[in-house]
Amino acid sequence: MAYQQTQPRYGHCDTYFVDSNDDGVYAARAEARERQRAISRMQQRALAEELTRVTAEEYQEDIMDHMEYMESQTQPDVASIDIQSEIQWFMRPYLLDFLVEAHAAFQLLPETLFLAVNLLDRYCSRRVVYKRHYQLVGCAALLIAAKYGDKKDRVPTVRELKSMCCSLYDDEMFTQMEWHVLQTLNWMVGHPTVDAFLQLALSEVAYDSEVEHLTLYIAEIALFHKEFVSTRPSVLARSALALARCILSRTQAKPSDWAGAYDPHTVMSLSNHLYQPSQVLSRKYASMHLSSVSATVDEFLQHQAQIARRAAAPPTPPATVVMEEQKPVAESYMGPQTPQKNHYGVVVQHGCMTPPITPENEQFGHGHMAKSQPLPIYPTTPTPDHPANMQHQPQYYHNSYLQPHQ
Repeated sequence: MAYQQTQPRYGHCDTYFVDSNDDGVYAARAEARERQRAISRMQQRALAEELTRVTAEEYQEDIMDHMEYMESQTQPDVASIDIQSEIQWFMRPYLLDFLVEAHAAFQLLPETLFLAVNLLDRYCSRRVVYKRHYQLVGCAALLIAAKYGDKKDRVPTVRELKSMCCSLYDDEMFTQMEWHVLQTLNWMVGHPTVDAFLQLALSEVAYDSEVEHLTLYIAEIALFHKEFVSTRPSVLARSALALARCILSRTQAKPSDWAGAYDPHTVMSLSNHLYQPSQVLSRKYASMHLSSVSATVDEFLQHQAQIARRAAAPPTPPATVVMEEQKPVAESYMGPQTPQKNHYGVVVQHGCMTPPITPENEQFGHGHMAKSQPLPIYPTTPTPDHPANMQHQPQYYHNSYLQPHQ
């Protein structure tokens, strides 16, 4: 029987790979399913946000009452810090400069810095702290605060903190100090910070990033001054927010709103400390992602100073009389200053850069600081100036560094 070649059933094909229109149909169906899943996720997210808003409004008063109760329970005692034998208030700004730099280096949340300073002050209210351990306590407070409320991938390690301290402390010292701080505070870490109250105040109005950044800048300036250590975070947040809105010419909150119930005396005190803030803070808030609010404050202060000079100058005085009459006006606007670090020669021990040793048996008074550098001219503030407000200015002293553990 002869072999007969039959006609192929599906016709002639030059390749084993056959194109089919079915692939396009399957791809369109997969794309439609993915689009439907994305729409479902967006709907679920919107529903969750709505439920969160409704629940927050329902329990808003209870949350606020609990936060105000906790801020009263976790406030440091200034009188106990006053009786410390070695650490003094003039050392605190230098330690805070270090904490601000470490906080910015690890890109931690704003509330972490406020919580770390609160833990530091609460520990110093209950324990005797030696001068050589002051920086170690600050590092332990920052580590606890980061573990408590910050992102896990940004929590600093002991090795990183040790490197920032120039290896002045051993690894075990960080662990022991962290445990000792927690034991001293009875493991009560939670504290309603200024940032927590600020977020509640900002939730009542449309979001404004510049107002938020300027409020945080003012609140962090307040960390450097003794008179605000005993101020409740809720009062400080509302007062700093009112001052920030005044500087940026924003509309103030209604007096009936929670954010509108600020303390005029606290606003006045905050405005008196806007001049010559910490150089570390000024650098930090000069960046664009923080709206360059430190430069905004400088421009505002210069503008207010010019207005004050024009208002105090006589209409048409002779040239000699102008110079004689403007001098007392400038002196009448003398304001307090934040102490700045002096430029010392760096001491090198074991190949590591360390801060100079604190001078012993030396008296640094406010009068000496006033003579060493001229005081700035400060303008009018949002509230009337009362002489009584200047009686409680913090007595910071100059010309000293922390002495870490050798």
